[in-house]
Amino acid sequence: MNKVTAKKSHPKGLWVLFGTEMWERFNFYGMRAILTLFMVNALLIKEADAAIIYGGFLALCYLTPLLGGFISDKYIGNRYSIMLGGTLMAIGQLLLFISASTFDGNMGSAKAIMWIALFVIIFGNGFFKPNISSMVGSLYPKEEKNKLDSAFTIFYMGINIGAFLGQFICPWVGDVKDAETGFRDIFAFKWGFLAASIAMVIGTITFFILKNKYVVTPEGRPIGGLPKNNASEDFEEGETQTAKFSSKAIGISIGLFAVLFFIFRYFLVGEFGFSSVEMGQLIKGIIYPFIYSAGIALAYLIMSSAENKVERQRIWVIYIVSFFIIFFWAAFEQAGSSLTFIADNQTDRKIFNWDMPPSMVQIFNGIFVVMLAIPFSLLWDKLRAKGKEPVSPLKQAIGLALIALSYFIIAHNVKDLGNSGLLAIKWLMLLYFIQTMGELCLSPIGLSLVGKLAPKRFASLLYGVFFISNAAGYALAGSLGAIIPATGDKFEKAEKLGINLQDVLDKKVVLTTEQVALFEKEQLPIENTSFAGFEIHNLYEFFMVFVVLCGIAAIILALLSPRLKKMMNGIS
Repeated sequence: MNKVTAKKSHPKGLWVLFGTEMWERFNFYGMRAILTLFMVNALLIKEADAAIIYGGFLALCYLTPLLGGFISDKYIGNRYSIMLGGTLMAIGQLLLFISASTFDGNMGSAKAIMWIALFVIIFGNGFFKPNISSMVGSLYPKEEKNKLDSAFTIFYMGINIGAFLGQFICPWVGDVKDAETGFRDIFAFKWGFLAASIAMVIGTITFFILKNKYVVTPEGRPIGGLPKNNASEDFEEGETQTAKFSSKAIGISIGLFAVLFFIFRYFLVGEFGFSSVEMGQLIKGIIYPFIYSAGIALAYLIMSSAENKVERQRIWVIYIVSFFIIFFWAAFEQAGSSLTFIADNQTDRKIFNWDMPPSMVQIFNGIFVVMLAIPFSLLWDKLRAKGKEPVSPLKQAIGLALIALSYFIIAHNVKDLGNSGLLAIKWLMLLYFIQTMGELCLSPIGLSLVGKLAPKRFASLLYGVFFISNAAGYALAGSLGAIIPATGDKFEKAEKLGINLQDVLDKKVVLTTEQVALFEKEQLPIENTSFAGFEIHNLYEFFMVFVVLCGIAAIILALLSPRLKKMMNGIS
């Protein structure tokens, strides 16, 4: 796509939002690249707990858009929400910088500051994420909604240019190892968090300066202002201009949420009460049930406000598709936990004699999105012109199938590694290449689908609902990341203690109380992990979990696509 075509096809406001989101993603993905390594190496948190914390953190980042979307639609509008969210995220990253600067002197304070930082980032993301996506959809008048798939694909390229920069610069300055000894400099993490904070400041200032000039309708009216100033021409004929929820519907939703919370809690941790104080159990027993129950309760609330059958069916499509992409994000978001640990412990990361930092390996996803976003945008445009463009749910089913394929390939390449063999980095590069194609079939298409189907009066709230599927996927990603089996470095640590870890895992050796305490101190497992009642013995079995989950989801969504197309009532 050349510049002339882009300017003719898309408003200048898209490029402003593109740039704003680019810096925000630099901030978020840069922090994400080094977060679990910081927790494990500097704050001495166990890998399994770090994976669950990571999953819970990402899940909450994509749950709070419900709150941010609701407040935006009802009270302050997109513009103020984006500036508030950007400011909070910059502050949160600065707090992580402070945490990484103080852990050596006071571990307790460093951990406390880290928790505060993560919660500030969570709420900042909640205000920022749904509102900038909603504004992209608002740039296009009703008669140009067919451009949204290609518009969101271009917007998604901005996301991943930022991700690429963040995943390169933050690990470059924050994940540093001594060339001679190979030991990680745990005092360098702070510079990665500081770089992320600076990026968010740049993004927020960019939006503040350019929003009034370019983020406007074709007639020149500002987009995303206070809800009370919404113009009637922005809505479908006969559509209500403000979101209204009855007291009865709100009350039933709250009751439904409370009941479902304790049901999900029981199935996840086996209890209704709150007796456990173990970190992983607290996250799984509070955050995860909150996410799942909030999604279902909100479905009832939004459906109760639907004004006709067509509107109700379109909202159902958003919910049905959102359910299936939970499995995509559960697999995709292993990048920041289990795949990073594998890159760190059991991968030959040398590229032309340069040993790539393990936290930087996920950078290939950002590189491939930047390479492929425009070709994918052109592909959808050409297929649309020929009348052969797949319906949006089918595109997303293809995305699920691709991520299943990526894990199938990697599973067969780790099958014969054993405990000490190293995976060639080319296989992780191939995994990220295939996953990127899947991501481009699923994520920007999902954003576009919400923009096309959501009633204008609660569009930001429905973007928040869509991000619940991300939240649920990230929550599942944390649980699945925690079942990663022992890898190379664990066996080496046990060997130094004079114990064969494989014999321990196979229950051929019973550890003494002193040895169990020593294993606990060295963060070594004493038994194999399990999923759905099946014991995970090796990386092959671990990766096949994702093949099965995503493969089944892809098949079912593809079969449902013709029915969903009818429910979309003329929108594709």
